[in-house]
Amino acid sequence: MTRLVVVTGGTRGIGAAIAERFRARGDEVHAPGRAECDVTEEESVVAFFTALGPVDVLVNNAGISSSAPTAKTTVDSWADQWSVNATGAFLCTRAVLASMRERDSGRIVTVASTAARAGYRYTAAYTASKHAAVGLMRAVAAEVAGTGVTANAVCPAFVRTEMTERSVRRIAETTGRSAEEAEAALASAAPLGRLIEPEEVAFAVGFLAAAEAAAINGQTVVLDGGGIQT
Repeated sequence: MTRLVVVTGGTRGIGAAIAERFRARGDEVHAPGRAECDVTEEESVVAFFTALGPVDVLVNNAGISSSAPTAKTTVDSWADQWSVNATGAFLCTRAVLASMRERDSGRIVTVASTAARAGYRYTAAYTASKHAAVGLMRAVAAEVAGTGVTANAVCPAFVRTEMTERSVRRIAETTGRSAEEAEAALASAAPLGRLIEPEEVAFAVGFLAAAEAAAINGQTVVLDGGGIQT
């Protein structure tokens, strides 16, 4: 059965890999970037989802990050990351939830991060906003428990994306390390010892969105090779 799937922030990186996985199985996929659906703006979100109609699978993937010591984190940086990572997930989830409940069918999967399960230095805004996104998922899961709707999250370690490439460049610039050394430093933060590939995240999202995953609700699937125990 063809499903209507929405992957926010789906034009590149993890989002593009997720969208491609759903397309490969024959689903109708909409993978809007910010120009098409600004997840931080209520009117934009409402207009986008109203035009689409009932959504079968929502993947809250849109996200941003920046790093700084907490003492140097600006209010603007804090607000920007919360607007996309937390409020964006809330607005999109709210937009699809009533219809899913009416049809007693639906999957909501939030792409979070291992930062949603643990605290990391220099990422106060990002870590807090991803914790909020997982908290939202769990609240929604509690509301839909026992129905045909589920809400879950995937929490990968560093993924090979443009966002991670920017982190690698920042580390190299501030520490004098080579790009290879900087990437190795990020990879070593997880027991897996390497960066996660976008397709690995897409697999986990597809698994949680499957019809056969109806018994999985309110869970975080951690992709780090065994560092954070769920």
